[in-house]
Amino acid sequence: MGIKSFMGKRATPQKGASEGIRVSDYMSRNLTTFRPDQSVMEVMTLLVKHKISGGPVVNEKNELVGIISEGDCMKQISESRYYNQPMEDVTVSKHMAKNVDTIDGNMNVFDAANKFLESKHRRFPIVENGKLVGQISQKDVLKAALKLRGQTWK
Repeated sequence: MGIKSFMGKRATPQKGASEGIRVSDYMSRNLTTFRPDQSVMEVMTLLVKHKISGGPVVNEKNELVGIISEGDCMKQISESRYYNQPMEDVTVSKHMAKNVDTIDGNMNVFDAANKFLESKHRRFPIVENGKLVGQISQKDVLKAALKLRGQTWK
């Protein structure tokens, strides 16, 4: 006798099971942020202390003006050594990425995962009404997937 079905019984979707998969439900809200006038040395210290790979740069109104990453700091280390110049006076504004891709907090987490794959970014800031409200990282998407496994992905 042949196998009629190799799939087990499917769970009936529960009402609301697919509702909580928005970016805003999984993004980090308590962020380490940086200022444009901050020194790159201070940023490196904070990246190591908080075990993060980068973060948003905001002005005094909490408006997103850039992103600074470990890679940006590494470039400064290399330039400083190559040109034999001190790093103490080098500011974030000179080395941050200024054209920052953001995503909508209402976007589906798995659409955000696709955006991560297309862009090769490690993080996306979330801005509402011109103000930084959070950030979603690749790790946040992984956490969402683990929490939702076994449920519908829609």
